[in-house]
Amino acid sequence: MFDPKSIDNIADRLAGAIPPGFSQFKEETEKHIHALLQSALSKLDLVSREEFEVQKAVLAKTRQRLEELEQRVAEIEKRFTAE
Repeated sequence: MFDPKSIDNIADRLAGAIPPGFSQFKEETEKHIHALLQSALSKLDLVSREEFEVQKAVLAKTRQRLEELEQRVAEIEKRFTAE
């Protein structure tokens, strides 16, 4: 999932962009921004960088294994067609 600190940081930055005349709304606005960001990001079905890297490694290993098996099948086919 998305890092909660990043959401807080984005919400703080957006709330900081509120003009000084509206400072009384800053805290409430920041809470609303935080809730909106959290909701929007949860709908995106994101994965963490760590999860992504694990899946990337699994895919690379699977790809390597598939290439090895394809090579073995090709060698077996050559033996049978040579006979």
